Amino acid sequence: MLSILITIYHYNLLPLVKEIHQQCLDLGIDFEILTQDDASNSIHNLENEKINLLSHCSYVSLEKNVGYRENKNILVSQSQYENLLILDGDCVLPFPNFIKNYVDQIPDYEVVYGGRIHAEKAPSNQQLLRWKYGKFMEDQTVDQRNKNTYRATLFNNTLIKKSVFNRIKFDSSFKKYGHDDTLFSFELQKMNAKVKHINNPVQHDDIDSNSVYVEKTKNSLDNLYLLYKKQLITKEYSKMVNLVSKLHTFKITYLLAILYSVFGKFIENQLKGNNPSLFVFNVFRLTYFSKIYIR
Repeated sequence: MLSILITIYHYNLLPLVKEIHQQCLDLGIDFEILTQDDASNSIHNLENEKINLLSHCSYVSLEKNVGYRENKNILVSQSQYENLLILDGDCVLPFPNFIKNYVDQIPDYEVVYGGRIHAEKAPSNQQLLRWKYGKFMEDQTVDQRNKNTYRATLFNNTLIKKSVFNRIKFDSSFKKYGHDDTLFSFELQKMNAKVKHINNPVQHDDIDSNSVYVEKTKNSLDNLYLLYKKQLITKEYSKMVNLVSKLHTFKITYLLAILYSVFGKFIENQLKGNNPSLFVFNVFRLTYFSKIYIR
């Protein structure tokens, strides 16, 4: 028995739901597919309404925006089965046995992460930054993810027991984009949850523009600092926090913060252009986080 929960914002979800729905029917399993748009008032909503015509499927567009984290919490609270498959709506399925690969894992694990991949080419030059970071920094094989079992567990393509999820839930007090996976996986580690990584990826389809991703990255780093400051994670759990805390011991963070203050706009303009550099992006992240760290 499987509850498939998909959150979206301003996206045509119907093709993905149709594919998942057919896979579930072919397997002959008990299932439900619950989908929810976070009050985007999107032009896609009319098409997404057709999801309600499919058996065991539901589509709702919220009247008030509740945020990414609470959107997921709501769907979990409405689900009827113990086995939850949590997906982001902006993905496509590269392989035809996607649901079966998860169903086969249900008896043995509390959490199963299938991974995420990116297309071989960026959709456009104005989406290069997010695509490059995803393709060359985030995409990992099963062997790579197994080296950091918990930290490599994201929640864009994850099978999890409802009883485990309800012991943690997403912290909806954080309103900005980013690092909800960091906090959730840290809590999984604290409770020693049984986690498995498998090769069953989704492909990230809705790639942010360079400008949008630069701003999202700032929000994400703001969140990361708050997680550390509020002692919700240890510094060792985040590579960025661990690195900057070590640099701070030698007062190097002050130099990095000055670097961002002087060259930040120039760096951001390079990243927002048609040929963003991952090296420059990492400098941007390090200098921006150093500025937050010492303020």
